[in-house]
Formats: sequence, C-alpha cells, structure tokens
Amino acid sequence: MSFTANELASDLNFFRTILGFSREMVAGYAENPRMSSIFASQQRWLMAQAGFALHYGGIDGEQRGIYVRRFVDYVLKHEIASHNTAISFIHEMLAYRYLRYLSDSPDRRVRPMEPTETAIENFAKWFHIHLAVLDSLDGGMRAMTFAERPEIVAAMQPAIAAGILANDKVRHPGETFDLFTWANSGGVMMDYLISRIGTFDPTAAKTTIDPISFSDICDRFLISRTHVKRLMSKASAMGSVGWTGTPGKSDFWLSRGFIQEYWDYQAEKFAIIAAVWEESIGAQPEPAPMGGQRLTSAAL
Repeated sequence: MSFTANELASDLNFFRTILGFSREMVAGYAENPRMSSIFASQQRWLMAQAGFALHYGGIDGEQRGIYVRRFVDYVLKHEIASHNTAISFIHEMLAYRYLRYLSDSPDRRVRPMEPTETAIENFAKWFHIHLAVLDSLDGGMRAMTFAERPEIVAAMQPAIAAGILANDKVRHPGETFDLFTWANSGGVMMDYLISRIGTFDPTAAKTTIDPISFSDICDRFLISRTHVKRLMSKASAMGSVGWTGTPGKSDFWLSRGFIQEYWDYQAEKFAIIAAVWEESIGAQPEPAPMGGQRLTSAAL
C-alpha cells in the first residue's frame, strides 16, 4: 500500500510510530558514533544516498559504479555539496573503510569503488527500520520480504535516492529543521530531541520534555559542548526550543512548528519509500485501514 505525504503528515498514529523510529535511530547512533556521522547531517546523508544509488543502479543514466569524478559531478549537479566537500567525503569514507577501491580495474586512472560490507550492513539496518515503520501502519510484510530477499535493496535504493534528491520538502522542510540538519551532527541532535517526546498534544503550542543535558548529548554523539550550545541558542532565538524556567536547569520544550517540520519531513520520506516499494516489488496484501486520529496540517 502506498501513502501520500499529506496522509502521513496528518495521521497521529504515524507520528507516534515515528517517535519509536527516532528512538531506534538514536540508539543506533549511540552504538556506533563514527558510522552514524555519515548520516548526522543532511548534506552527508544525501551524499551517502547518492553514492549507494550510483553503486546499485547508475542513477545518472550510466552503468552502475562509483568513481570519484562521477560522484563529484552528481553531487554538484544536484546541489548537495561543493566539489571540495564531495572529495573530502570520499576520502573520509575510504579512510573509515566504508568505501574501498576495486582491485581489478583495467584503467588505473579511473579507479572504481564500492561500499564495504560494514557500510552495506548499516544501510540495510536503516532500510529495514523504514520498512518496519510502514508495515506497522498497514499490516504489510515489507520488512519480512526484505529479510528473505536482501538483494531487493539494489532494485529500490536508486529510485528512493532519486525521489529524495528531487523533493524539496525532504531537503528543506523548514527553517528549524534546516538549522539542525545542515549542521555537523545536527541531525543526530534533532532526532534525540524528538525522541524525548512522551505525551503529545498536537494542538499545543509547545511540547515539554524532561530536562536535557548538554554533557549527555556531547558524550553520546561525540559533539563539542560549544557546538551544542550554539545550535540550541540559535533554535531558541527562533522560538523553536526553550526552557520552562532557568536555562539548563528546567524542563525543555519544543515548538509545535518545529515538531511539524520534523513530521512533514518524515511523511515525505516515508511516502517516497512506500511508493518505490509498490512500484518495484509489487502490491502488498490488502491492508487494514490506517489507525490513529486524523488531523489536518492546519491544526498542527
């Protein structure tokens, strides 16, 4: 079953599911902070998606394969990053052994690369979690099918990446989201803040969470205290986050607008994945109706 982004962005059951999803992502970050750094900002996440898409399917119209120049050209064409940033990303992935050169290249001037088993395994976890979220909404069997046929990721990932890169609502869902997700490790911090939501009233102007610890965030995600404070200060000045009392010593709150931006982003992304699954793998068995309270975006 496919879902439209508007359906998901107005379905409270989806948002509750996303809260569980964000907690899984945060737990995954904590298990492997270095690997998680690949997805810790929007720019790096988009470059990783582009790299996998070139590897799996030749998303640029050519045959599959990753080459430095090809990757850089694709990143520049889609305005993901600068030339130097794209080159640095490749070098970093090689250094961390998430990417490696193939040894059987006939032309040493053009050295093809491929993701390592570690990179593929971590991407598979990301993909599986997303499929499981969709299954929880309609009773589908996507995650089970993927577990039985892991090779289907090669058929789906290029189309998912293309959908993401072409969708401005995924790349820029709002000012507060952009503030966090385009900063180094800001995406991790945003997932962490959202994951702390307990009771949620979508009509409330602010949602209060427990006090947050800058030290805890720094230790969890290998982020400097200066960087955390700078992001929080900017978000606070935008009216997107704040404290109920003395900063740093009282409960923390997130604005309705900030939460909606995160919700909208997830809705757009999951709608893309659901549509690609439907087209690539085929229709699922007739599902039960989506549960949860339906709300209009205007009410949020």
